[in-house]
Amino acid sequence: MVSEPPAVGARRRAGRRGSGPPGEPRAVAYLYILPGFLIFAGFMLWPLVRAVGLSFYEWDGLSLGVWVGLDNYRAVFTDPGLRSPFVHSLVLLAFYSAVPIVIGMALAGLMARGVSTGSGLRGLGFFRTVLFLPQVVTLVVVAIAWRDIYAPDGPLNELLRALGLDALAHAWIGESDYALPAVGLVGTWVGTGLCLVLFLAGLSKVPRELYESARLDGAGPVREFLVVGLPALRGEIAVALTLTIVAALRTFDLVYVMTGGGPGTATTVPSYEVYKRAFQDGEVGSAVTLALLLTAVILAATIAITRVAEGADR
Repeated sequence: MVSEPPAVGARRRAGRRGSGPPGEPRAVAYLYILPGFLIFAGFMLWPLVRAVGLSFYEWDGLSLGVWVGLDNYRAVFTDPGLRSPFVHSLVLLAFYSAVPIVIGMALAGLMARGVSTGSGLRGLGFFRTVLFLPQVVTLVVVAIAWRDIYAPDGPLNELLRALGLDALAHAWIGESDYALPAVGLVGTWVGTGLCLVLFLAGLSKVPRELYESARLDGAGPVREFLVVGLPALRGEIAVALTLTIVAALRTFDLVYVMTGGGPGTATTVPSYEVYKRAFQDGEVGSAVTLALLLTAVILAATIAITRVAEGADR
């Protein structure tokens, strides 16, 4: 009688026990992730479920709440005071996301071209560090500094007056027409360095031979970047879009310190409106509703960017 090899016998015995993959049963794997899931459920899922429940009440945070059903959600779409913060966020999207990405891409293209041609740029590391520095500084400090810059007697207006441009001097964050763009420009200043570093990392992966081939074919600097550099930045552009859009939608520090939502309601954004309604006006139900809708918008934007980026890579 010929005995079967040990490996064959082991496979047969495993087949009799079950047809699943080798290793420990799946139930044991669930036990490994159970502690992490309990922490996530306790600090994320349960507060989210509780917030959804509170959004159906009119509650001041102290007394008993009054059931109002979907009235808080209807108010977001019918009350101009609740709609305007989301409109202001759309304006900030251009300053926080679109402008920094365009500027960062242009600067990264210039730097990468200097490296690929061998000419180099003096002080490249210092220049990159200075542009990325706003990402390191706390936004509260950034807001205080720019509030002083924008002051009626601040450096910006003093410079304009010194150049003989007195007519262009304004109370930048004290006038409704200029306050929101002024806050947005600070967001541009903060986000440009992040986009630049991301795009430089992406362009560093492009072989120098591709740039040389494009130049031999007669491509100029712009054409060279569009043909060689831009296709290599799809992943980095998706990351930059996600980070900057989320930053624009959830901005709070700059508005709170620089303008306090003013003048009037010219710079109110969803995050600041949530704080104001919950802690100043005693409208916790309305504030929770705004926070949930803001979370939904951020989640939808993130998923959309991820899907588009994955589709472009196929």
